[in-house]
Order: sequence, then structure tokens, then C-alpha cells
Amino acid sequence: MKRIFKSTFLSLAAISLLVSCNTSPNPEVGLQLYSLRDAMDEDPIATVQQVGPIGYDYVEAAGYSNGKFYGIDPEEFNQLVEESGMVFRGSHTGQAIPDSGSWKELMPWWDECIAAHKAAGVEYIVQPFMGGSGYESLEGLTAYCDYFNAVGAKCNEAGIRFGYHNHDREFDEIEGEVIYDYMLKHTDPEKVMFQMDVYWVTEGGADPIAYFEKYPDRFGSIHIKDETELGASGEIDLKAILDEAKKIGSKYYVVEVEEYNFEPIVSVEKSLDYLKEIGFAR
Repeated sequence: MKRIFKSTFLSLAAISLLVSCNTSPNPEVGLQLYSLRDAMDEDPIATVQQVGPIGYDYVEAAGYSNGKFYGIDPEEFNQLVEESGMVFRGSHTGQAIPDSGSWKELMPWWDECIAAHKAAGVEYIVQPFMGGSGYESLEGLTAYCDYFNAVGAKCNEAGIRFGYHNHDREFDEIEGEVIYDYMLKHTDPEKVMFQMDVYWVTEGGADPIAYFEKYPDRFGSIHIKDETELGASGEIDLKAILDEAKKIGSKYYVVEVEEYNFEPIVSVEKSLDYLKEIGFAR
């Protein structure tokens, strides 16, 4: 009975998501659990249980290692999230290309990683970094583009979307090319989506909306971030950015808080409250 109930629950959740995406003016909003990294390290179960009542719809993990999430088996972590009133939808993880330059030796790691994420029911995996070679030459950057295309193909086979998450260094230039633009042009849209971190885009001296206009089909996910809690700096027009992201059809909207004016759990709650105030979150 438990298994039947769980299957029915997931089906209803999927239907609800589809209906909300098609009819609701506001999308579901997730929380990147890196926002609560210390608490997740200390007690992931109690921490996830705290997040659900705040009102987040889903979570994005940042604690995958050796087939587990925060030391918990994939199915059990998924169950924990569901019982806390949310969905386990995405995950940050990855591997840098080794100094040998051969990314093919990383494929067995990815096979295990993808299998664990599939077991957890995750919809997407995002790599949030490159090694130094990706920032040092076009040859190194091209290798990363090829690597991400290969990982994306593997993820597609498992029914999982693969993406890349930026920081500010991607807006530096290499040999006359802006790193971020080069990546957008040399990765396959069918295999690699981009998760735009709007805070790091602005820190890199770029304009998120300009990127939406230039590459409207590439940003499947948005990391909603400010210097501290959302809206606290007053320097990022999050409403304009998010309204434009909705226009281009971005699917996943994830809050991340890295620096705090309050206790972390309070900061993530205040950040969701801000999204409600600007009419973005439900």
C-alpha cells in the first residue's frame, strides 16, 4: 500500500506542477540547500524538515557524494523531502577535468552519479564550477564545452536535464572571447541548459536581461540571489529580471542565500517573503 500511495502522490504532484506551470502567474520556488550548509552538515533530516513549513515548493541539493545525498541513500532522501512537503527536484554536483586533460576518465563517476540522481527522482543536475583550465585558454574552455555536452547526453539518456551554473569569472575574456558567451555558443542546447545566477552575473559586470534577450532558449533555471537576503542590497532589480525570465520560459527558480544578516533559516524565510512581496512567489 505504501508503494502504491507514493506512486499516486507523485503522479498527482506531477499533474499539479503541470497545471501550475500552465495556469499560474507565479512559478514554484525552490531552495538551494547550500543556503543552510552548516545545518545540513550537522543534521540534514531536521534541517529539511524545517524548510517545508516555510513554504518552499522544492529543494536543490548541494551534498551529493559516493551515491548518497548528505550521507543518506537517494530514495530515503527523496522520501524525507516529500514528507517535509516539498519535492526533491535538482542537485549541484560535478567533477573538474583532471590535469591530464582527459575528461573521458570521469565518465564512470558520472554513471554512478546519474544513477543515484535517477533513483532519487531528481529532474536536473547542475555543475556549478570549472577547473582552472576552463578560464585559462580557449583550448581549455572548449574541452569543458565538449565535456559538458558529453555529460548532458548521458543525463538525457536517464531522463535528467544537465546544466551549468555561473559565478562572476565567466564574464572575463579569454583571447577576445567572453567565457560565458563562448560556453553558450559551444554547448548543445539539447544537452546543456544554463542556470543563471543573477547575483554573480551582475558582480561580473553583465546584465541578466540582456542575456535573456540574446539567448532566450538557454536559461532553464534561475538562481535568485542577492548579496545577502533577497532584496536587502537594493542593487539588483530582481522583479524585472524574474519577469523577463518567465517570459523566456525558464522552468526552475531557486533561492540561494550565501551571506546573512540573520540566522540562516530566518534569512531563507525572509527571502521567500520578499518574493511574495514583489508578486513573484505564491
